[in-house]
Amino acid sequence: MTLLDIFVGGIAGLIAGGINTLAGNGSALTLAVLMEFFGLPSNIANATNRIGVLAQTTASTYGFYRSKKLSIQGNQRLLICTILGSFLGIYLAVIISAEGFKTVYKYLLVLMLFILFIKPKRWINPSEDSEAKKLPLWLSTIFYILLGVYGGFIQMGMGIFALAIFVLIGKMNIIKANILKSFIIAVYTLIAVAIFAYKDLIHWPFGLALAFGQMIGGYYTAQFASRSPKASQIAYILLIICVIAAIVKVFNFI
Repeated sequence: MTLLDIFVGGIAGLIAGGINTLAGNGSALTLAVLMEFFGLPSNIANATNRIGVLAQTTASTYGFYRSKKLSIQGNQRLLICTILGSFLGIYLAVIISAEGFKTVYKYLLVLMLFILFIKPKRWINPSEDSEAKKLPLWLSTIFYILLGVYGGFIQMGMGIFALAIFVLIGKMNIIKANILKSFIIAVYTLIAVAIFAYKDLIHWPFGLALAFGQMIGGYYTAQFASRSPKASQIAYILLIICVIAAIVKVFNFI
């Protein structure tokens, strides 16, 4: 690795760490750097990207914990279902290509953008939404498992879809959803990294360069989100920006 590689990896990781902690889809940036700048094949890039994701989500979770915002009370089913689903996703990532999921991902982003503009208050303060109704237990369980499968298989977009499910189905505000999202991703990514490392799919120097930046970005963004009274509004706006940017990218509008 050259100094330029380290610098680019660190800066990309820093930006992605902040984006992932408050919204999601920072992996679109880190995967682009790994494949386009560092020249890694897509399967190696997908595995290598998990090093930075692990560093960022661990640092974010610790930042929320330090601020006494991390609590899993009442969300055990959500955590267990999502993490169990991620095991299947990790297995799929080892044995098959992610191209099929990427096609689905494009159209899920469009749906997500429409949902974001409908009743913004349920993202910022769902308790004010008097029409909010919880799904049947069996149906919400299926959603949590499928979310885990997606995250284990292809990390890109996981943060966005996790927020959608936790806010719209779990009836959380966007900051609490971000906290649980970071914790869940940290848990299953640790397992993913171990498996990908065993399969020799990780390029460690590039992964660690990204991880350093993502760890810093994740920790300090979590500190900001824990203390700022405007954090929910900022996270909501950033999420919209990230979804629009992702749509522009995947549909090649520019």
